[in-house]
Formats: sequence, C-alpha cells, structure tokens
Amino acid sequence: MSYFALVSSLVMMAFGGIGVDMVFTELNRTKVQNTLDRAVLAAADLDQILDPEDVVADYMAKMGLGDALVSSDVDEGLNYRIVTADGFVEAPSNFIGLLGIDTTTASGHAQATERFNKVEVSLVVDISGSMVNNNKMENLKTAASDFVDTLLSDGSDDLVSISLVPYSEQVNAGPEILSYLPVNWKHGFSHCLEMPNSVFGSTELDTSIRYDQMQHFQWNYDGRNTLTDTVCPRYDYERITPFSQDATALKRQIGKLTPRAGTSIFLGMKWGAALLDPSSRNIASGLIADGEVDSVFEGRPVDYGDEDVLKTVVLMTDGQHDKSFRIRDAYYNSESEYVQWSKNNLWYWLNRNVYEWQRGNFYYQKYDARTGDTLLDNICTAAKDKGIIIWSIGFEVADHGADVMESCASSPSHFFRVEGTEISEAFSTIAHTLNQLRLTQ
Repeated sequence: MSYFALVSSLVMMAFGGIGVDMVFTELNRTKVQNTLDRAVLAAADLDQILDPEDVVADYMAKMGLGDALVSSDVDEGLNYRIVTADGFVEAPSNFIGLLGIDTTTASGHAQATERFNKVEVSLVVDISGSMVNNNKMENLKTAASDFVDTLLSDGSDDLVSISLVPYSEQVNAGPEILSYLPVNWKHGFSHCLEMPNSVFGSTELDTSIRYDQMQHFQWNYDGRNTLTDTVCPRYDYERITPFSQDATALKRQIGKLTPRAGTSIFLGMKWGAALLDPSSRNIASGLIADGEVDSVFEGRPVDYGDEDVLKTVVLMTDGQHDKSFRIRDAYYNSESEYVQWSKNNLWYWLNRNVYEWQRGNFYYQKYDARTGDTLLDNICTAAKDKGIIIWSIGFEVADHGADVMESCASSPSHFFRVEGTEISEAFSTIAHTLNQLRLTQ
C-alpha cells in the first residue's frame, strides 16, 4: 500500500507540475498578446508623431519582452494607418520535460487600424412656411450651424463634404448645377426642376431624360400682389450649395433661410440622395472647373461600396406632405406668360381678370399628401439599398409625419422626434456619431 501511495503521489505531482507549466505558458502568451495589443493601438494612432515600429518595440521592451518581438509592419496612407505585430516567447519546461518536451512556447499576433473615412453629407432642411411658427426657424439655424461646425472644425475638413439642400414646396438647384443637366429652359427667374415620378425609385440623377423647368409663380395669397413665396424658391440663399467644406459660407447661408411656401419632403430627399450618387460626379467636376467647388473633392461622389467613404443624408422636416399645384400648360407656354406670372401673384391676377367659375381652368393639382408619402418612401428605400445612412428628424410633427419620417430613416434609432430646442440635441448627436463612424479603430 505504501509503495502504491508513493507512486500515486509522484504521478499526481507530475501531472500537477505539467499543469503549472501549462499555466505559466498561458501567462506568457497572455502577457505577449496584451502587450502587442497595446503597442499596435498606440502605434496606429494617427496623432502619434513617433515612428510606429519604434513605438511597438518600445512597448515590448518596457514589459521585458524586447526579445519576444518577431516582426512589426506598418501600412499607411493619407488618411489611414495599419500596424501589425507578431511576438514569440520560448521558455524551458519543467515537468513537461518528462514527456520529452524541453521548452514551452507562447506567441501573439495583433493588428490595429485607425482610418479617417471620407464623409459625404447631404444636409436636407425644411424651409417651408410653417417653420415661421414657435421660433422653429431660429432653432433650426442654431442646430444646423452647430452641426456644420462639429463636422468641419476638427482639421479633417478635406475629408468631409457637405451639400446643403434647403427645400420647401420645391428645390432650387441653382443655375450652376442645372447647367450640367439637360433642361427645357423657360425662364431665368428661379431654378427648379420637375421630376417624373419614376426617378424617385433610384438615387441616380438621370441625365438620359430632359427635365422640364419648374414654372415660376406664387400660389399662396394674402390679398396682395406678393411674390416672396413662389412655389420654386427664388432667392440665391435658397439654392443648393453642393460639395462644400466652407463652414463659414454654409453657416452664412443657413442664417439667411426664411420660411416659404409648402412642403415637398420627397423632392428634398431626392436631391440629397442624388448628390451622393456617382451620377453627380460630372456636376462636381464641372463645378470644380468653374471654381464653385474645392478641387479636393474631385472624384466625388465616390462609388458605392468604397470602404473608405461614408455617405449619409440628414433629413429634417417640421410637417408632412400636402397638395401642390401648377399652372396649366395652356397658360404657361410663352415668354409673355412667363413674365406675367413672374410679376403677378396667381390668385391676385385671377381674382381681377377671370370669372370665379373659370378660375379652376388655369391650374391643376400635381401632388397630394399620399403621392408625396409614396415618392418619399421610394427614394428613401432606394438610398438605403445603396448603403446610404439616413438620419431623419421630425421637428414638432404630428403622428403621421413622425411615422413617415421614421420609415425613411435607416432604423428607428436613426429617427429623432423633437420639440423646441431639442432639435439642437438631435443634430449634435448625429454629428458626433458621424465623427465616431469616421474615426474607426
């Protein structure tokens, strides 16, 4: 019995010793791996001014693992750095030697990446007439200006382009953008396009069709011959500003925005998505050649699927779709008629020149709320299918408007329903989230 007990004890000691060797090996492996992890993270930091390979070597040496560093490799470019390192430790075995294994080994592998992604942003903001209520326009101006500052004030603005798209009942793209599209020009009073319903199923800005220029007239009527609320916004600060990194200019424009006319969210979203689509690249190149856009944005919008780019729309409204009317072609088909409606409010002129029972012959309804909702859903779906991230903000909206905007967003967490100054919190959250997405590690 004593002999058996002695043998059993020796066997147990041997297996216990083997366990100690294995624990020691795992401790070595953990130490190597953790040190490599910390080293490559520090070396990959784009703010790191020291040589990345020296940083890795220094980390290993200070942990007593200088001889354990097998290799380190650095791959870097203008907006990224990838650091890879491997380590290996060999130690004499104790009890495992009883099994013919003289040494134990522990190895580690680590890789860290820091990358500034290019970011293409379409900031699509509602400037419709209802924005005059409850100080909404002033709250929007503060929130949107802070959004611009957050994205463009960190020294990486060459990587971030913002296209500002103000919209109301129409979108004034401006003469510069429209000069690169096939357009049936009628007048020079404003610069909106009529888009067929079919184009809302795609983010592409289709250049295979010739677009009709939107009529220039005012539907809203207060008893005077006013022309400040034209269906197509008429002032230069209401035009799209594409592919900009000029925070000062963007904020100056935002500061001038004034509530106008009705609400066509789908048109704002269509332009916002189109300015992220590669089909708009010729417009960007042309505007660069014209000196309207900074040359650093040559090649934008980049192709979908480019892992170095983040495309996003920030879509804001304070309402929901409503009716939108147009003058019948029979009364808008000559130079004299274009001038007539540019000088006379539609209803001012009709009330003075046409019998009441005949006035309906002069106009027709082009859009209603249901059509607007459908077209918005179409373009939002098309954008999401292309990988565009959509953030939507319902600003003091009714339940129906909130449902429509939430459906448009990339997910429920990408939708904000806000009141009053909460709009600033929504824009701030989106801006800081975009910065975090832009800086990946």
